[in-house]
Amino acid sequence: MLLHPTLEKLTAMRFTGMAAALDEQMQIGGLDHMAFEERLGLLLDREQAVRETRRMKTRLRKAKLRQQGSVEDIDFRHPRGLDKSLVARLADCQWIRKHHNLIITGPTGVGKSYLACAFAEKACREGFSALYLRTTKLFEDLSLAKGDGRYLKLLSSYAKTDLLVLDDYGLFELSQEQRHDLLEILEDRHGLKSTLVTSQLPVENWHEQIGDPTLADAILDRLVHSAHKIQLNGESMRKKTANLT
Repeated sequence: MLLHPTLEKLTAMRFTGMAAALDEQMQIGGLDHMAFEERLGLLLDREQAVRETRRMKTRLRKAKLRQQGSVEDIDFRHPRGLDKSLVARLADCQWIRKHHNLIITGPTGVGKSYLACAFAEKACREGFSALYLRTTKLFEDLSLAKGDGRYLKLLSSYAKTDLLVLDDYGLFELSQEQRHDLLEILEDRHGLKSTLVTSQLPVENWHEQIGDPTLADAILDRLVHSAHKIQLNGESMRKKTANLT
């Protein structure tokens, strides 16, 4: 068998996983006892694994996560009211498959952003697309998009994302324009995609923070009523880390 031309063809056709597996098979040798179908199956398994890894890395890159985190590395030792069984249930991503939302609230420094990024990272590993945005950045991007004609395209990209992470919601009262923007985003996603929101502001204060009662009702109806909730408390984890240094 002329191995080198075959490897070149596989690589040219972007079957890099099969090429690597075939090269390994030939280097190992002693595989004559295996049927052709078995060896082909091993090549296909490697190609599938390589492609899925590549797709996962692409999803993670596009997610633009603020922190590198994973559900396996979540710290349950720090006293902040984090329910380990709830985290385990959410880690299976069924809530994303069912198009539910997730709201994480608590004071500054208790790890809300890390949890959000960890759940988003797990979503990417499970095959879902994700996008992380600080809420201030979201509204800035939308405002700029209105000026250069990208507004509808940007809304469409948000609508197609399986998990949209809005970090640090509620730091300021929304303007009328921002209320309408948020409602547009949530309306496009309601019952179709999942949204994860973190906030220092308790959920019961969101209605007042939004400002307009009618729009507040519409926004909260689409966001809160189908949401799982994690409410954190306790001292800042950053303060604890600083005291150890």
